[in-house]
Amino acid sequence: MAFFHVRMDVDIPRDLDPTVRAETVATEKAYSQDLQRQGKWVHLWRIVGQFSNISIFDVESADELHEILWNLPLFPYMTIEVMPLTQHGSSIK
Repeated sequence: MAFFHVRMDVDIPRDLDPTVRAETVATEKAYSQDLQRQGKWVHLWRIVGQFSNISIFDVESADELHEILWNLPLFPYMTIEVMPLTQHGSSIK
């Protein structure tokens, strides 16, 4: 397994049709919750005061993470920063 720290900043256009916006956000929520249930999206933290999050993914590879991110319904409206993680020598876990 590979761990990744992912920051997602969302910028949905203000003129996006409200129905399209609501449907996209609902689909995004269902998709992300399914990945959480599968154990692939292990942490999801909101950044206070922003339409942004910090997430930790536990996936097989960078390729799998790439596919997950590209399939996010809000992907077209996101700026994403990915940092691969590795075990720290001082960690007791």
